[in-house]
Amino acid sequence: QVQLVESGGGLVQAGGSLRLSCAASGTIYSINAMAWYRQAPGKQHELVADITSGGTTNYADSVKGRLSISRDNVKNTVYLQMNSLKPEDTAVYYCNARVRTSYKDSYARLYWGQGTQVTVSS
Repeated sequence: QVQLVESGGGLVQAGGSLRLSCAASGTIYSINAMAWYRQAPGKQHELVADITSGGTTNYADSVKGRLSISRDNVKNTVYLQMNSLKPEDTAVYYCNARVRTSYKDSYARLYWGQGTQVTVSS
């Protein structure tokens, strides 16, 4: 049905930058909100940022001013620009999207990507 594939993760030094991408594909009628979550060992799964179809954004306090979420509705892709990275940003980053596969869907279902590893060295 719907698949989300993350890319752009990797190893970067503290203070560096990465840009994550997440492309949705499959049977898509519309996508409502899209979001980035992350989970590090010993830490809870947490929301990093989300964005509505109209471009309204929301960020975790820990990443405000450093990370920026955006989307391309033509490509069905959400991005996370990561600047001034810190070791505590090290985590597996997951994207999700609330997707309607048909105009007849009564609600948008939540789909998750497989995750991409971001490692920030000190």
